[in-house]
Amino acid sequence: MIERNIFSEEHEMWRESVRKFVEKEIVPHHDRWEKEGIVPRELWLKAGEAGMLCCTVPEEYGGLGLDYLFDAVVYEELWRVGASGPGFLIHTDLVATYILSFGSEEQKRHWLPKMVRGEAIGSLGMTEPHAGSDLKAVRTQAVRDGDEFVINGQKVFISNGQLCDVIVLATKTDSQAGAHGVTLFLVDAATPGFNRGQNLEKLGMKAQDTSELFFDNMRIPESAMLGGEGQGFKLMMTKLPQERLAQAIRSATVTEVMLEWTVDYTAERQAFGQSIGDFQNTQFVLADLKARSVMARVFTDKCIDLFMKGELDPVDAAMAKMVTSELHCETADKCLQLFGGWGYMWEYPICRAYADARIVKIAGGSIEIMKTIIAREMFKGKLQKNRG
Repeated sequence: MIERNIFSEEHEMWRESVRKFVEKEIVPHHDRWEKEGIVPRELWLKAGEAGMLCCTVPEEYGGLGLDYLFDAVVYEELWRVGASGPGFLIHTDLVATYILSFGSEEQKRHWLPKMVRGEAIGSLGMTEPHAGSDLKAVRTQAVRDGDEFVINGQKVFISNGQLCDVIVLATKTDSQAGAHGVTLFLVDAATPGFNRGQNLEKLGMKAQDTSELFFDNMRIPESAMLGGEGQGFKLMMTKLPQERLAQAIRSATVTEVMLEWTVDYTAERQAFGQSIGDFQNTQFVLADLKARSVMARVFTDKCIDLFMKGELDPVDAAMAKMVTSELHCETADKCLQLFGGWGYMWEYPICRAYADARIVKIAGGSIEIMKTIIAREMFKGKLQKNRG
């Protein structure tokens, strides 16, 4: 079997530490959090104390200044036990990354140390009722009024929405300029005019709070802008490969775990005088999924390596996200089938994994968008030439 060679001994020591934290502080409580629809803030503080949040944030901003693989280990260990509740990935991989990459010195020093400690929880305010993958179509308006901006609009499907203290908010500062009219702001959730909607009830990922957010004549200073005015769409595009890589890491990990569960179950479960694993159909289904999961893992690890070198391009990220997401969902479906009726019971991890899986073909850009990105690169310069 191909061994993963991107992690050092130090990374694996970190993995053991994270695994112990997850087993002690998350696994025993996750069932309750799923019923409550939210993870308590106390977990964030404990995770911050354990160094599990924003591992790559430099020491000057309160972080550990580690490489991306330390964050990747945290994500893998959460998903390995089906801990879909803690929204650490959004907080670390997206919000903190936006602040670190595009924030002013004042913004970095104000927010990053709090995020590292788990005292301030981050959320990404981009998706709207009429704008999902098409981010340039956002309608939330930010109108300049002197040295302030007045913001009106709403967001939906926002992870960490009930808990968030800081929001990277996508707005339109020029409704006539298309993508060039999108501007990002860093919003303090304590600002008057910001309101949280209901905690949305979802098919899966039930312990992760997901909300509507509303902005009603919310006034924020110009200094809250993240990057330049009209630069928001460009900034978002630069971070999409990283977001899609994180989705691929998730899917590759969960696919492997579901296969492990299913092999163990079918080796023990008896039917017609033999184990389910003795049937050729079972072996063929699992062998096929195993082979493809190894291919997905190898490519995902290659993309991690490219990202670490600053060489991961949008097309490779889209391919990783597309292939791993589709395999993730297919594996959940076929493995649940091999569990039979027990696979449909919520107490079984495969059932929860099945419910959690469906979002992966939507989050971080739909599968259709991934295919469009890949095809556009394949046909670059060719279709136009043929028409001419």
